[in-house]
Amino acid sequence: MKRRLPVLMAMMVLCILSIGAWLGQRVRLPGDYVSVAGAPRIEPDYTGSTIPYNIAPLNFNIRNKAEAYVVSIYPSDNSGSAINLASKSGSIVIDPGKWHRMLEASKGKELVFSIYTRDAEGQWTRHGDIANHVSKHPIPGYLSYRHLKPTYNWWLDIDILQQSLENSKVSTIFDNAASDHTCVNCHIVAAGNPQTMAMGFRSSENGVGTLIYSDGELKRISAKWGYTSWHPSGRLAAYSINKVRQFFHRTGLEIRDVVDLDSAIAYYSLEKGRAIKIDALTEKDYLETYPHFSPDGKYLYFCRAPILWEDRNTVPPKRFKEVRYSIMRISYDVDTDTWGELEMVLSAEDTGKSLLIPRVSPDGRHMIFCMCNYGCFPIYQPSSDLYTMDLQTRQVRPLEILNSPYSESWHNYSNSGRWLVFSSKRQGGLFTRPHFSFIDDEGNAHKPFVLPQKDPEHYYKTLQTYSVPEFMVAPAAVSPRALSRIVQRKDRMIEVNQPISGATKTYGAKTELEANDRE
Repeated sequence: MKRRLPVLMAMMVLCILSIGAWLGQRVRLPGDYVSVAGAPRIEPDYTGSTIPYNIAPLNFNIRNKAEAYVVSIYPSDNSGSAINLASKSGSIVIDPGKWHRMLEASKGKELVFSIYTRDAEGQWTRHGDIANHVSKHPIPGYLSYRHLKPTYNWWLDIDILQQSLENSKVSTIFDNAASDHTCVNCHIVAAGNPQTMAMGFRSSENGVGTLIYSDGELKRISAKWGYTSWHPSGRLAAYSINKVRQFFHRTGLEIRDVVDLDSAIAYYSLEKGRAIKIDALTEKDYLETYPHFSPDGKYLYFCRAPILWEDRNTVPPKRFKEVRYSIMRISYDVDTDTWGELEMVLSAEDTGKSLLIPRVSPDGRHMIFCMCNYGCFPIYQPSSDLYTMDLQTRQVRPLEILNSPYSESWHNYSNSGRWLVFSSKRQGGLFTRPHFSFIDDEGNAHKPFVLPQKDPEHYYKTLQTYSVPEFMVAPAAVSPRALSRIVQRKDRMIEVNQPISGATKTYGAKTELEANDRE
């Protein structure tokens, strides 16, 4: 055996050197080929989009059947060296260093992808070029999201993850396996800055409450926040209190459905350490939900619909398909902590649809929202599309380039207002995936592209869904261990009395947030 060791080691060295030499070879473009006009089919669909200059490599698969593939990536003005790649499987993985150097040099230009395929007879074909425009506007460095299976009755594995948008590295914000599989719902950071963050949780072992991280301090309070919006000052957060229930249809593209039997909106003051009622947003005959502070903090936008049933326990109520939410707002003065009068922004009576999840652009000019046939939960509504409203002219129009036959929902602007992230089920109708779109000066959306992954086959391998995507300017400021530990410390609970006994002034039953935790 000892005699064989030198031989084996020599063979290993030769093997390593051979692999290194092979990897170091420069990929040569085919010199003899035929050209065809049509572009090849690639997945994910990274074609014709506007991409930020700091985005992670757009790794993809070429779906045209062939024996070999060669790809050349270069700026439209042919400045600098091209990135040439070869593959036998059609899987194209781009070197991050070369990719970022090329994007940096390609700001404001088209980035061209020339693709060659070789058939069984050895004939090379050059397909029509693919191009994406490289924007001069950077995208925030991170995206956070909930990662879970698209089930409806079990939350064994629900994590909150963060992913670098520059290199696709994924890390954990909250691991529910480390906290007795505690269910966590909507995580909200203030203006994309994770120095101020909130996260709702519930479990039979650890109770129900909200985690708040602010000014370097992590707190666990007894009030359960639903849909949440931080005031730009970071001094308070508005949140909904919902009695949400899930039910099912026998047939349809999406058999799951959700009804909000009762809801209201309150706010929590970090300075006062208590939850406070907003009289205008706790009306007994109305459902109020999806609060959203305007970027200047002067208005709280929200969705409101009349309650059409007396019985607030039967699921589903008889008239649930008639419920349509309008978008309203109420003025707010943070210095005096006072609220103004209600104002209709866009009425469901005018649109004939339910209007949900309003988000105002950082410059205050536009508002993007969901419009679906009825109800409060657009992610279960294939009819849900994204629309924009010019808040100066009141003109409303669909963002057609973002919409698909499936659900589009849960959208958020970057702090610059140049990038929009939204959840889409366009890849088959079952799984939500984060997509990004460039927003120009006029509020127009450009063709979206899906969150890049290191593995081009990622979205075909994972059975997890991505929900509640949020831009972050930096990684989470608190560790997963700290979050898990405080969830399990019941003795650390800060008692906060809800300002109302239930979702409305007259409804006293205990409220829950159930459907929120599914997607």
